Amino acid sequence: MKILLSAVVALIFLMTAAFRVEQTKKPWAVPDAAKSKKNPVASNAASIAAGKELWNTHCKSCHGAKGLGDGSKAAQLKTEPGDFSNADTQAQTDGSLFYKISEGRDDMPSFKKKIPDAEDIWNLVNFVRTLKK
Repeated sequence: MKILLSAVVALIFLMTAAFRVEQTKKPWAVPDAAKSKKNPVASNAASIAAGKELWNTHCKSCHGAKGLGDGSKAAQLKTEPGDFSNADTQAQTDGSLFYKISEGRDDMPSFKKKIPDAEDIWNLVNFVRTLKK
């Protein structure tokens, strides 16, 4: 009986882990028009500082101080918050990052109402660029 119970617990654990991995690999489709959108905000010290302030207010709790996906709330999420320092994230266009921040999906909320000024979202994109390895 103990063996059967242990096997059931192990199976549930593995299924949960597999589901979490599957959620991690879910591609995030970005419309072509959004991908090709150009960042109108120059990436300078003022923009990056403004983006960092927004990051600390809205993003750090899930994505972590350095964008590694290790924020204080990350473990509570159903989907992985991602590592913004990696090449895959950094290879995305500014327009793609703007779209994802604005629209959100799953655990990632939409920020177009919380950060209604598009320039502020572009500042956040400029800050995300500083997180690369």
